[in-house]
Amino acid sequence: MTRFKFAISSVLAVAALGAAGALMAQASGLTRTLVGRADVSVPGREAVVARVEVAPGAKAGRHTHPGDEISYVLEGEATLLIDGQPPRVVKAGESFVIPAGVVHDAHNDGSTATKLVGVYVVEKGKPLASPAP
Repeated sequence: MTRFKFAISSVLAVAALGAAGALMAQASGLTRTLVGRADVSVPGREAVVARVEVAPGAKAGRHTHPGDEISYVLEGEATLLIDGQPPRVVKAGESFVIPAGVVHDAHNDGSTATKLVGVYVVEKGKPLASPAP
């Protein structure tokens, strides 16, 4: 591969990550900052690690992931709404798992940001999150 093609490929990869970041902001009150991405032992899957923040009074927005979400609440609390389950309040020091493809949302009804570490084991090449009706 020539240096020019490599440079173009690198620019396109960075642009794709930026677009993925924009898609990950489900609602104006949710931000996901990618901190790591790596292949896992399951073919066609990768692990994505992100810092997630839901602003005070904000909702994440109903969405799904193309793989499992494993999250740990660092600060604050939120009401976790997973389709087919009763609402659940998650607080700092607690974790939760959301299976692939399950529609869910998080509401921060408090006055401080809810901060999480999210680990997503997802299908490669698919958006990390997709809005759901």
